[in-house]
Amino acid sequence: MDAWQPMLVLLGVVGAGLAGLYGLGLWLAAARAPLESGPFAGGLEPGEHAVSRFHVRWYPVTMIFLAFDMEMLFMYPWVKVVSEVGTTAVVEMFLFLGILFAAVAYAWREGALRWT
Repeated sequence: MDAWQPMLVLLGVVGAGLAGLYGLGLWLAAARAPLESGPFAGGLEPGEHAVSRFHVRWYPVTMIFLAFDMEMLFMYPWVKVVSEVGTTAVVEMFLFLGILFAAVAYAWREGALRWT
């Protein structure tokens, strides 16, 4: 327990400091009128809340985007390794891209990219 005591004391001090700063911010905050805190809409009442929900079709498109984003994340280090590893790295990358392409083709066939 002696080895953990400085870490626990530091964690307690940081937690108390954060709680104190948060409480100080709430205590010193000026009251705002609802008109001033709402989003700017040219003087009109907002039609919907500023943090409204996304359309349900947005989520599959986002998941496909994340798949392509992960592809790029894996391809950057692959560029550095391909010269050292050789043909094996090229075959593995084309296998990875083939699986990704098959997943996108399946999503396209199932209508995940159709917005209407």
